[in-house]
Amino acid sequence: MEQKFPLPPFSLETAKQKIQAAEDGWNSKDPMKVSMAYTEDTEWRNRDQFVNGRKEVQEFLADKWDKELDYKLKKSYWAHTDNRIAVRFEYEYHNAEGQWFRAYGNENWEFDENGLMAKRYASINDLAIDESDRRL
Repeated sequence: MEQKFPLPPFSLETAKQKIQAAEDGWNSKDPMKVSMAYTEDTEWRNRDQFVNGRKEVQEFLADKWDKELDYKLKKSYWAHTDNRIAVRFEYEYHNAEGQWFRAYGNENWEFDENGLMAKRYASINDLAIDESDRRL
C-alpha cells in the first residue's frame, strides 16, 4: 500500500509539512516524482484543463515544464481540515521568447487515508513581468 507522509488527519504542523513537500516536488520539475504524490485515479482541474490519473498528470507536467522555463514555485498555507488543505501560491517562469511571467493562484487539495492527493483544484492567473521584477 502506497503511503505519502504525513497522513491525514492534518494538524497545522503536518499541513505545512505537506505543503512544503509539494513545493519541493514541483520545484524538482520531475513529472514522475511529482505524480507519485497523487492517487492512481487523481482528479485535477488546472485552469481550464481537466487531468485524470497519474499518467495524465505526468504528461501534463512534462508539457508544462517544456513551456514554462526556469520555473520556480512558492506555496503558502491558507487553511486545512482533517483531509483537506488550501494553499496560495505564486510561481515565475519565462517562455521560449524570453518573456517572464508570475502566476498567482489558489489550490484546494483533498487527500485519501494514505496521504496521496486524490483531488486538486487550481485557479491560476498569469501576469507578464520584466525580468528585473522577479521575486523568486
